[in-house]
Amino acid sequence: MDANYIRKLLHCFAQIMQENREFLIEQDSIVGDGDLGLTMSDGFQAAAEYACKSDEADVGKLLYMAGKAMSVAVPSTMGTLMASGFMQAGKALKGVYELDLKHITALFQAYEEGVMHRGKAKVHEKTFLDGIDPAVQSMRSSLETEEDMESFAQKAYEAACAGYENTATMLAVHGRAATRGEMSRTLKDPGACVAMLMMKAFMNSVASSL
Repeated sequence: MDANYIRKLLHCFAQIMQENREFLIEQDSIVGDGDLGLTMSDGFQAAAEYACKSDEADVGKLLYMAGKAMSVAVPSTMGTLMASGFMQAGKALKGVYELDLKHITALFQAYEEGVMHRGKAKVHEKTFLDGIDPAVQSMRSSLETEEDMESFAQKAYEAACAGYENTATMLAVHGRAATRGEMSRTLKDPGACVAMLMMKAFMNSVASSL
């Protein structure tokens, strides 16, 4: 795997956000202002389009600049958070030209760290992190057990799904959902849904590469 795989991954991200745009709008309308579907579809599309047009072979540089393109396209709070994830992943993988599963794990771990640093949130605070963190933990475990790439991606997606479902038990402490107080515990977090969709897109990118 090389920079061309990253282009495929970004395309899969954009595709799944477009396919789920209305679903994300519906989810976000319950706890937010309802623009999440538009932000995610437009933002990931901008990242994918940049990568497609670029001939950059350095994986880190490609991810970083894709994140910059996303930040310009969707300068909202969530757009900035997602763009920060790409930019942090870019920094982590700068100078990498060939990817293995350790690099993929590092990519998503750095993505999570970028979002966490920018948003000042923590795991278990009912945010995007509660979808992405279980996936990253799954990837680390899969590395230890030497899973093949298909199983690696499948388990990460399943972990993200479980993380998203688990947000229905959490008290929201950020954004508009926090104003609901205890009532927020019964609602699933749309940010964690984005993380789940990213992992589904990752799984799709792997399936199409086999």
